[in-house]
Amino acid sequence: MKVTSVEATTCVVPLDSGIAIATRAVTERHYTLVRVRTDAGVEGIGFCYGGNRGGSIATVAVRDLLADIVVGRDPHQTEAIWDSMFREALLQGRRGAVLRAISAIDTALWDINSKAAGLPLYQYAGGYREGMVPAYASGGYYAVGKTPEDLGLEMQSYVEMGFDAVKIKVGGVPPKEDAERVRASREAVGPDVPLFLDANNGWPDATTAIQAVRLFEEYDPGWIEEPLMPDDIQGHAEVAAATTIPVATGEIHATRWDFQEIVEKGAAVILQADAGVCGGVTEWRKIAAMAASNNLTMVPHWLADLHVHMVGSTPNSSYVEYFTDFKVLNLGRLFATSLEVVPGGLALPTAPGLGVELDDAAVARFSDGWA
Repeated sequence: MKVTSVEATTCVVPLDSGIAIATRAVTERHYTLVRVRTDAGVEGIGFCYGGNRGGSIATVAVRDLLADIVVGRDPHQTEAIWDSMFREALLQGRRGAVLRAISAIDTALWDINSKAAGLPLYQYAGGYREGMVPAYASGGYYAVGKTPEDLGLEMQSYVEMGFDAVKIKVGGVPPKEDAERVRASREAVGPDVPLFLDANNGWPDATTAIQAVRLFEEYDPGWIEEPLMPDDIQGHAEVAAATTIPVATGEIHATRWDFQEIVEKGAAVILQADAGVCGGVTEWRKIAAMAASNNLTMVPHWLADLHVHMVGSTPNSSYVEYFTDFKVLNLGRLFATSLEVVPGGLALPTAPGLGVELDDAAVARFSDGWA
C-alpha cells in the first residue's frame, strides 16, 4: 500500500456566540483538515486546531512543505515518515503550526493503518480499555453577566448528564472573584466530584499564580491547569512546589523534548499532550511512555474524537476532555459522526480507524477547498 495524495483544507467555523478565557476572546475557530489517500483505496483523515486567526498556516505547511514527503510512502512506516517530516521542518520551525500540520498528517496515517487492519484505532494501538473511557465535562467559561451561581448550575448540569468530573476557567478575573466561582462550583457538584481548574496562562508570574491558587486550595481542586505561559516551565515548577493542588500543563507543548523538560523540572504531574499539537499519534505515544516511566498521568487536551483512542489504549491516561455542545469547541460541526456519551464518559468507537467521517457539505460551507 502506498500513499497517492495528501490534501488539506482550512475550515473557519464561527461560534454561536463569543466566549472568553483568561487571555483572549474567541468568536470563531480555524481548523486544518487533512485527507490522505492510498492506492489500496483506504483513506485517512487527520485534523488540528489552528487558533482563532491564521489557521491557514498549518494548511500551507501540509500543502507546500510536507505533502511531497509523504506521497509514495507506505503509510505503515509512521516512524520513518514522522522523522522525514520533522527533519524537513528544520528551517520553518518544529513547533507551532508546522508541528500541528505534522500531527494532522500522522493522525491520518494511523487512521489508514487501523482501517486497513479492520480495527478501531484504540485497539490497533494497544487496546487497554474496553467499552468506554472516562471523560470530564469541560466548560465554565467567562461570560458577561454570568454569576458564580450560574456557573454552579452549569457544573451541576454536567453531573446530571452523567459526567463524574468537571472543569471551569480561572485566571480571568481577580483571584478573590475566581475563588467565589470555585466555591460555587464545588458546592454545586458536591465534595466527591473532581473539579478541575484551567487558568489558560492567565497569571504573569509564579508569585502571582501561587497567591491565586492558594485561595482555591480549600475547595480541593483536582488540578490547576496552565497557571503561566507554557514557555515558563521553571515557573510551573515553582507553582507545583508551593501548592497542594496538582499542576497540569502541556496542551501547547510539542515533541518529547518539550515534555522531557517538564518532567525533569517537576513542573507538572498531569501532562496534557494534544495529539493534534505535539506531533500526532506517533509522538503522543512516546510522550505517554515517558510519563509512565515517571509515574505521571496523561490527560489529553481537546479533540475528543481522536483522544478517545489515545486514552483507550494507554494505561497511564485517565480522562478525555469533552464538550457537551458546540458553543466552545465546534470541530464536530465538520463531522458526520459523533461520540456517544455514557455514564462516566464516552463509548469507545467500534468502526475501524478513528471512526470519524467528514460532513462534506459542512466542510464545503466552511472551507477554502481541498488542495
